[in-house]
Amino acid sequence: MHLADIIGYIAAILSVICFIPQAIRVIQTKDTNAISFWMYFLFLLSVIFWLIYGLMMSSFPIILKNILVIIFVGIILSMKIRGLRKNKKAS
Repeated sequence: MHLADIIGYIAAILSVICFIPQAIRVIQTKDTNAISFWMYFLFLLSVIFWLIYGLMMSSFPIILKNILVIIFVGIILSMKIRGLRKNKKAS
């Protein structure tokens, strides 16, 4: 394995780990009030483009990282959307 691959895997692992605490907290508390919808939406969009880039470059660390981040960000964003709909119905 090349040094660049090792660095890529380390970066991928750290990037994914960043979202685990937030995803766990949102799942446990169902509280998304402090989370910006637009930030997560734009971030999800950027990660999708990073995944496409990884696929085009055949870079497994980039592909793996972005698939995992899409899952975690998708969970958080979907719960945010549910919260927004719930708040809208309550109004």
